[in-house]
Amino acid sequence: MTDAPTPTRAQRFRDVVVPAAERAGYTGHGAKARFSRDTGMTDSTVTRLWQGTALPDARFYDRIAEVTDLDLGALLVEGGILSPEALQSLSETGRSQVGSDLTPDEAADGLGIRDVAGREMFHATVERLKRLEDQDAPRRDTGHGGAAAQM
Repeated sequence: MTDAPTPTRAQRFRDVVVPAAERAGYTGHGAKARFSRDTGMTDSTVTRLWQGTALPDARFYDRIAEVTDLDLGALLVEGGILSPEALQSLSETGRSQVGSDLTPDEAADGLGIRDVAGREMFHATVERLKRLEDQDAPRRDTGHGGAAAQM
């Protein structure tokens, strides 16, 4: 008896994104075109994503998470982009560096992220976290904590 082949990263990513997109209403005629429009990806990129033959550019992960109502961290881990340990390391690094002058490139270097696509994804994640932090700023005085406290 042979084991089933291990899915590629593109297939794992598809297996997370497509069902979430369908739950979010991207079904029927024109679903991929709407998904393309809402994420900013080209139609051909969405087709390759749906087929599990290619990963989209890291700059789109944030929008994919938003339109599918997936947590960005869950998308990246379940989709095979980051290991759970790498995500945890990013979270811990973010909390320990509050108020520092550490740049995203320095953080990526410190975490050992050398792959160009991985660094792009890391930068996109940092930008997403910054936006979430800015959105949570008015609520910080409520005693519930900001985005970092809710990770």
